[in-house]
Amino acid sequence: MDGPFYQAAALIVPLIIAIVFHEVAHGLVARRLGDPTAQEMGRLTFNPLRHVDPVGTVILPGMLALASLPVFGWAKPVPVIAQRLNHPRRDMMLVAAAGPASNLVLAGIGAVLLGLLARVFAGDAGGSPLVGFAALNLVNFLAINVFLAIFNLLPIPPFDGSHIVEGLLPGRLRAGYAKVRRLGFALVLVLLILLPTLIPGFDPLGAVIRTPVGWLTDHYMALAGWVSGGSSR
Repeated sequence: MDGPFYQAAALIVPLIIAIVFHEVAHGLVARRLGDPTAQEMGRLTFNPLRHVDPVGTVILPGMLALASLPVFGWAKPVPVIAQRLNHPRRDMMLVAAAGPASNLVLAGIGAVLLGLLARVFAGDAGGSPLVGFAALNLVNFLAINVFLAIFNLLPIPPFDGSHIVEGLLPGRLRAGYAKVRRLGFALVLVLLILLPTLIPGFDPLGAVIRTPVGWLTDHYMALAGWVSGGSSR
């Protein structure tokens, strides 16, 4: 069992969990800092049906996986009203950072579970389809969470990194940067999918995030190896 649909099936659940936790983390931190909007709208829940965007959470990631392109997606954004936060400029940065931080925590949990799976089924992982599928899900879960954390820290609207950069900029520059927000997602699609498809080897976003993603993934896999009882890198 190693076909494209098998691979896609092992991606969808980890991606949904990673995205849902990412969004809920934004809402929880926003509530803590004075903005209960997400709670008032019933979005502080881990029920994926409240967060899943059919296109961004299921269809697009599945198509990207089948096409061997970088897998990314999105959920319905948790609503945050900056004006309701205790300190809007500072707190918006903290709310934005909460999503990537939650993904890094989830990656650590995935690494520990992967290590425990390897320890418990040390002699069986290669022969049991169920254990193999569980291991693939955990590897994908780890990798997806690392990727989402770093990807969302890119300083391009509408990603979380743009809110952090916006909060750090002085007034006039901050206002100008905010105006770019409506063009940000189209720019990402052009840079991430369109231009790399049209121009082989052109991958500016990949070049930026490849090194930190690889470094973090290696360390999380080392953690999994340590938990499994093997030697760490």
